Amino acid sequence: MSDAPDTVTAKAAAPVTAPVTPGPTAPASAAPPGFFDRALDNLRTHWREIAASARGAVGAAPRTHLPKEDAERLKEQIEACLEARGGEVSARARAAQLGRTYLALDPQGRRNFLMMLARDFDVEREAVDEAMATFQAATDPVARGHAERALRRALEPPRVRLLTQFNALPEGVKFLVDLRTELMEMARGEPLLQALEDDLKNLLRSWFDVGFLEMHRITWDSPASLLEKLIKYEAVHEISGWQDLKDRLDSDRRCFAFFHPRMPNEPLIFVEVALVQGMSDNVQALLDPSAPVCDPKSADSAIFYSISNAQSGLAGISFGNFLIKRVVDGLAGEFPSIKCFATLSPIPGFRRWFDRTLDRDGDALLTNAEAERIAERLAQRLAERGETPPESGDEAPILARALAIPGWEDDEELQKRLRGPLMRIAVHYLTTARASDRRSERPGGAQARALDPVAHFHLTNGARMERLNWLADRSRKGLKQSLGLMINYRYRLGEIDANHESYSGDGKIITSSAIRSLGKAGG
Repeated sequence: MSDAPDTVTAKAAAPVTAPVTPGPTAPASAAPPGFFDRALDNLRTHWREIAASARGAVGAAPRTHLPKEDAERLKEQIEACLEARGGEVSARARAAQLGRTYLALDPQGRRNFLMMLARDFDVEREAVDEAMATFQAATDPVARGHAERALRRALEPPRVRLLTQFNALPEGVKFLVDLRTELMEMARGEPLLQALEDDLKNLLRSWFDVGFLEMHRITWDSPASLLEKLIKYEAVHEISGWQDLKDRLDSDRRCFAFFHPRMPNEPLIFVEVALVQGMSDNVQALLDPSAPVCDPKSADSAIFYSISNAQSGLAGISFGNFLIKRVVDGLAGEFPSIKCFATLSPIPGFRRWFDRTLDRDGDALLTNAEAERIAERLAQRLAERGETPPESGDEAPILARALAIPGWEDDEELQKRLRGPLMRIAVHYLTTARASDRRSERPGGAQARALDPVAHFHLTNGARMERLNWLADRSRKGLKQSLGLMINYRYRLGEIDANHESYSGDGKIITSSAIRSLGKAGG
């Protein structure tokens, strides 16, 4: 969400491409093989005619790995773009040709291209020093104002002006979004590329202000190309095919997405909602294709069960919170009987944190009574199989042994004994584990943000932790990332602002009495 809600960012993004055109291929769990090829061809076609008028000035196409001599020719082309030689139309044509050139490069060539852009088109230090001196020497308000504006212009790298030119091209904004996806990967450990990535992020942040975004409902009657993208971008609960998608768009379901006017066929982020009776506690039951369709007018709860960021290149540019609030407002108006707005969310960081904590603390995570009950069941299982218990001193922690058993979640007696301690430990993780990176630091000495990314997203939005659900997701992914646990975050319309202020200002996590009770030591 951007600061991802209920998800990691959508599956690894394609190479820089344009939106997909409708095609007859039926997607399954992921995009079909030709999905990205069609998109790449589409973008090249869009820019072919625009770029044609620039070819004479550009000359032969560079080699795909962009050696130094070819990069020098491209550098001249970029300088021509920035100087607007021949006017705006020529500059636009050169930008289109630059984009087509980039798309034709191999990975090494693209890296060389971006390194040249980062190194040779940064701010001009001498111009900045001169503008600074003029600003400091200015005495009257008018002169100081002129000097301040001149300083701002000097601080803008030429590469930003080049990137801005793509805004005028068909699919140009999508090109830059996907360019940033590639750039984020390349920039790791490379300060020059990191600076370029920061520039592009700031440019996209200004273009993707929430005031520019449009929310639309997606239905089964939406264009096939858009529906295909929902299957591709869904990052929380995989959509297995067209019938599964149709079920998620039925009359008792809703799907809403944010769109940008310059990317009208590409969802930025989308949320899937179930209109049900009561707060859902199991995702398999919620998505059961054999379950009867409910009358949405009889629903008293709206359950947000999946929120997916569709554009990796917009990571760190947050607008998911605005989407949830708009959806809540819209559903409250359409269905007055709905009084409960809540999520059914994964806890994606729990298992990693739990394994580290278990390695450190071992059986100290359990009370004596809990340890005895679990050990008793493990001994019973060994006896049932005629196996010998491990010698004392060679044993792994009791929880580690229990959770290492294949299908432990299907052993009714074992999972009954695991429920109390694992729920308590999960509450401890959700309410006390804090991120330690510098980005999470808060002014005024307030506590750092919650370690779990989904918790951080919903708490920032003003939700409260309502209910923890045992074995609410028995899928392989659910067991792997959170031992099957899921949580309901509830949005109470009259409390959203106060909850947001408590968490964002003071680091205070608002929880229900049920959550607080689970956090108490077991016996």
